[in-house]
Amino acid sequence: MAYSLRLIEDRVAAGAAPPAPRPDAPRMLYTVSGTLRRDHASEPVPAVGPGEVGARAGAEGARLYRVELVRQPPHPAGGRLLLEHPVDLARGSAWLMRCDRVDFEPGGVAPLHRHRGGGIRCLLRGRLEVTVGAGAPRVVAPGECWFESGREPVLAVSSRESETSFIRFSVLPAEIRGQSSIMYVDPGDAARGRPRRYTVHVDEPIAF
Repeated sequence: MAYSLRLIEDRVAAGAAPPAPRPDAPRMLYTVSGTLRRDHASEPVPAVGPGEVGARAGAEGARLYRVELVRQPPHPAGGRLLLEHPVDLARGSAWLMRCDRVDFEPGGVAPLHRHRGGGIRCLLRGRLEVTVGAGAPRVVAPGECWFESGREPVLAVSSRESETSFIRFSVLPAEIRGQSSIMYVDPGDAARGRPRRYTVHVDEPIAF
């Protein structure tokens, strides 16, 4: 069965619940602005994983990125569809969904690299020049998103003037839970200085 990864923007009123998850479409939620709380919890959370069903917007409401792994042909999306792209999932393999944030210092560079799986990225702030495979460099602005299959090498160069951050929503082999998914084209780049930080919000196995 073919699958697609879908990124949707939802605006949720104060105290309201985001769209309910479907049993056949594992999903993650990331809080872009406002607050999101798990049911019966007082502290807001930045993200909610595929195993969690109970969450509500805080008193100021919330703008969310909702990422769903859907079968093709896809369901109606609801919300505002930002990007949808097919994703390769080998039959019989175990998978997880990961939501993590990458923060670059000014002038930070991610040398040529690949990943262990595909995913959608969305720029939160700053400016990023992204080159995927043999394609032309693309300058990404806040709010814009793109897909990386994990197979093509990627080069990312951040703004020299300001800090740059983006959020990643990936589908990865379950065996690398808690581990980095990155693979450098030049293995020596793994030992060199990396002026960027990673914050993992969700890293959970999924079942189909």
